Amino acid sequence: MRDGRALPLGRLAAGVAVVALVVFIVLLGVLHPPRKAGVFTDRLGPEQGEQVADYLARARDSLAGADTADHWALVSFTEPVVPEQIPPNSGGLRIAQVLYRVPVPRVQTPLVAVPVPAGDAAAVASAESAAWLLPRAALDDRAAEVGALSAARLRSGCACAVGIVVRGPLDGLRKIASQNGIRAVEALPADAVAGRFGVVPLLPDQLDIVAPGPNDGPVPDK
Repeated sequence: MRDGRALPLGRLAAGVAVVALVVFIVLLGVLHPPRKAGVFTDRLGPEQGEQVADYLARARDSLAGADTADHWALVSFTEPVVPEQIPPNSGGLRIAQVLYRVPVPRVQTPLVAVPVPAGDAAAVASAESAAWLLPRAALDDRAAEVGALSAARLRSGCACAVGIVVRGPLDGLRKIASQNGIRAVEALPADAVAGRFGVVPLLPDQLDIVAPGPNDGPVPDK
């Protein structure tokens, strides 16, 4: 007489197959974990709310060491410079990016990062590219005025370059840090990957704490 509590063979086989499939999927995940989406944890520059003195100390510490590998590094200027002054502030190292921000009293203007090919001429000519890279969609009339002013001043060759990203050995970066007109040089570890780190320069008008400046001043016509 058949025991009513016994599972039919078909159901039993199906249950075993499901368990085996679950075990296989778990093992597959352990042996071949999914590739993580890019999380860019490397960063050059101060954090919002950071004390400027703390960042300057952190930047100096990043240049310590005796390795001879090339490092990506952020060079923040004491004052904004005109395009022709960019190469002398690089210490002869490869300039990879030029950072622009048009200074206007009590007006927040956009920061623009311009990737540049090798060669001093490309760095000097990068202000025109910065004008083209300014945000095109303005949220309001004031933002549109700030964008138009920034573009006009960049195209006129203003003293608006606030920093550069360079690549070179630590001894070369320390030499840049000792130059007049250089406020800070911060290096990433040698294994940092190009294009996988953020960059925010220490702006010349950030003296005590890193925070947005006032934005209540009039926007000049030119």
